[in-house]
Amino acid sequence: MDKILRINMGAEGGPKVTVAPFGDYAGLGGRGLTSAVVSKEVPPDCHPLSDANKLVIAPGLLSGTAGSMTGRISMGCKSPLTGGIKESNAGGQPSQVLARLGYGAIMLEGKPEGDDLYKIFINKDGIRITTDNSLRMLGNYDTVEKMKKEFGDKIACISIGPAGEMKLNAASVACTDAELRPTRHAGRGGVGAVMGSKGVKVIVLDDTGVSMRQPKDPDKFREANKVFTEGLRKHGVTGEALPAYGTNVLTNILNEAGGYPTYNFKEGRFIGASKISGETEAALETERGGVPTHACHRGCVIRCSGIYNDKDGHYLTKQPEYETVWAHGGHCGIDDMDKIAMMDFLDDDIGLDTIEMGVAIGVAMEAGLLKFGDADGAINLIKEVGKGTPLGRIIGSGAAITGRVFGVERVPVVKGQAMPAYDPRAIQGIGVTYATTPMGADHTAGYAIATNILRVGGFVDPLKPEGQIDLSRNLQIATAAIDSTGMCLFIAFAIMDQPETFQAMLDLINTFYGLSFTGDDVVDLGKKVLKMERDFNMRAGFTKEQDRLPPFFKTQPVPPHNVTFQVKDEDLDKVFNW
Repeated sequence: MDKILRINMGAEGGPKVTVAPFGDYAGLGGRGLTSAVVSKEVPPDCHPLSDANKLVIAPGLLSGTAGSMTGRISMGCKSPLTGGIKESNAGGQPSQVLARLGYGAIMLEGKPEGDDLYKIFINKDGIRITTDNSLRMLGNYDTVEKMKKEFGDKIACISIGPAGEMKLNAASVACTDAELRPTRHAGRGGVGAVMGSKGVKVIVLDDTGVSMRQPKDPDKFREANKVFTEGLRKHGVTGEALPAYGTNVLTNILNEAGGYPTYNFKEGRFIGASKISGETEAALETERGGVPTHACHRGCVIRCSGIYNDKDGHYLTKQPEYETVWAHGGHCGIDDMDKIAMMDFLDDDIGLDTIEMGVAIGVAMEAGLLKFGDADGAINLIKEVGKGTPLGRIIGSGAAITGRVFGVERVPVVKGQAMPAYDPRAIQGIGVTYATTPMGADHTAGYAIATNILRVGGFVDPLKPEGQIDLSRNLQIATAAIDSTGMCLFIAFAIMDQPETFQAMLDLINTFYGLSFTGDDVVDLGKKVLKMERDFNMRAGFTKEQDRLPPFFKTQPVPPHNVTFQVKDEDLDKVFNW
């Protein structure tokens, strides 16, 4: 993984490929690399869909190795949704395959003059870019099927659906899982729209004939990986809860805690939560011949994904994640798992962020466009997005636009991005992260739920403002570093509680690269990434006023605790004072 692939889609005479060494980006991977490129090379005042923007697709520092949990991929650009910097993260096979092919990043640059669609094929022999307008407005599933027929089934795909082609703000980029299903998405921030603006429909990766990336010290690397894997397997969250019930294990937990936003953030508990919980979902999957535990990429030992079959036992979608079940379920007052699974499939096929879509639909329900609990109406709205109707384009532009068009006051967004499945009034730490992360409302940027609710890494009372600034700051720093390694963020549960597992993570990096990386170096890396991201946003016109929650969180108490968001603005401004 010693080279960067630049593809200028707007070059005279057609797309032009340049392969270059890392240069100034040496030592970076994943989010660290995407944010460095965007911060340095993308004009912060450019239009996100213009030729000046770039889509940077980067595996992590340890992707393509035999290390456990190293298959995450980062996609970075200036976001059409937030207007700021964006790193959107996905699982699936592409990160491993791209890294084994030797590429630390693919950079899609420029913009073609016409409206042709392109496919990009990359293998050990090089890169081939061809026009393929037969792919126009195909869903991700059909697109991948066509690629399998053309290139075989030993590939991995990165693709967009119709939403990306239409350049909608909620458009995602799909990555195929180990079974070549386009179920793992870089969902947040409209990265699919940027890929669509470059005219790229699909990137096909084939690592046939290429070996695994080899560490500097193979024996010590294997030993570190063994200790690291054992740590993950013995932790209660990564070794028991997530493998048994997937991420949706959180539904009952958050509902009980009163932090499960319902009816467009009116209440903190949903009466139908048990019908859509992880326990119910896993039992249903097992009963129908599906799979309640499944790895989204090879090398994952947590296995928090699954396979969801319909009532007839036929594949419908991957196991809907907690955020998806909440966004299309509790947030909209819907407690029918089959309807939620159908919405998950449609989002994946059309190429849409499930969080942004679910929140936008909830806002539309608030506006009276349809009633809370109307599952069929919600499904039809997603289909409208896929068709590109005027109403569909509004919903597909995200929650903020939907709220503006329909005159809704309570729109749960920060920097234009929809909030995920945790109410910041009942879980104050996540409110700090929502408000201050450069990414817009994003739970993964500093997952305070771990400490506020799950008591991982200690405990900070979720209902009080004390300690939340330090908690969010430390988690945002750690997350920026983890996102740069290619490791799944879920490793944080174990490394926060088990010093030996944290050391094993460091040993993986050190034995692979021949380094002497320390805990302090991890902190410095996280700070470096956040500094680049905040610098870009400031140059794009962001001020401290963008680091705020919508005012209703301070004035409208949420049941059952009847609390408001209590962290002061002046304290939010101290998050990055390190």
